[in-house]
Amino acid sequence: MTSPTRDQVRAAPKVLLHDHLDGGLRPQTILDLAVDAGHALPADNAGDLRRWFAEAADSGSLVRYLETFDHTVAVMQNGPAITRVARECVEDLAADGVVYAEVRYAPEQHVGGGLTLDEVVAAVQEGFEQGVAAAQGRIVVRQLLTAMRHQARSMEIAELAVAWRDRGVAGFDIAGAEAGFPPTRHLDAFEYLQRESSHFTIHAGEAFGLPSIWEALQWCGADRLGHGVRIIDDITVHDDGSVELGRLASYVRDKRIPLEMCPASNVQTGAATSIAEHPIGLLTALRFRVTVNTDNRLMSGTSMTEEMWSLVEAFGYTLDDLRWFTINAMKSAFLPFGERLEIIDRVIKPEYAALSA
Repeated sequence: MTSPTRDQVRAAPKVLLHDHLDGGLRPQTILDLAVDAGHALPADNAGDLRRWFAEAADSGSLVRYLETFDHTVAVMQNGPAITRVARECVEDLAADGVVYAEVRYAPEQHVGGGLTLDEVVAAVQEGFEQGVAAAQGRIVVRQLLTAMRHQARSMEIAELAVAWRDRGVAGFDIAGAEAGFPPTRHLDAFEYLQRESSHFTIHAGEAFGLPSIWEALQWCGADRLGHGVRIIDDITVHDDGSVELGRLASYVRDKRIPLEMCPASNVQTGAATSIAEHPIGLLTALRFRVTVNTDNRLMSGTSMTEEMWSLVEAFGYTLDDLRWFTINAMKSAFLPFGERLEIIDRVIKPEYAALSA
């Protein structure tokens, strides 16, 4: 089978598991909300602001990359602003062909204007529901509540995720700089979530190496790995082309632990040198449970279409490969089994079959 055209990639149904709400704002929305918030921005028009975010994020440093969020978070400190951002997020994803998305954010970062954590979650949920209605139900969206790994509110956020799990919240996550802030600092939250039979993912193996992945899985019990790109460090490719997996890499593959891979973002933060050299190529060939994601659409200037198209260009992937990534993601979603199966059988398989025909 030959590689698809860009139009086919754009038309293909997509599933997104790793996307940050505060990393996907429209530049014009930031400008509008900054006026109300009294927040100074580095540019005064949408085009220049978009370029500033892209250049600031394209530094090869995760720390510098994370600094761009100071501006997006600053304009998301009241209910109407948060609802608008959430609604536009869903509208943009639906326009990009996304049929299921889990969008994450840290509620603790949006209480500066006096909102409670519950009010933040409610504002996001209102926006998601408005966006789904505007998309005429072509997309299903769920929240992932994130705790910041350098703070001490993970138990509080975990309890919030459990309280909202039947009202739009699919699971829990921790994020932020990995170095010096191992996931085991939040072990009480993860043990609580396990007792509550609740799903969670952990940012691990992005800027830090195998110890972060090992702790996330073997100590904390993560269902998925946010990024997980550094699992490549436990894989050896010999001169004769044979491949040897270390024990941790074997465990990840054998257990079908989903890897929430974000190629464009990984290149920006230095986790990979280029798309063509991204570990996703080898991990896909070895049939790890690879999924393709955007991470931060504004900072990386990306979309699901762009992420998949970049892989087609770099690796010559076919529609069958893109379908494999998409089904991997849907199988790995924090959605009840029957609902996952329905989206696979009713939407993903038929639409890919139509594109292939």
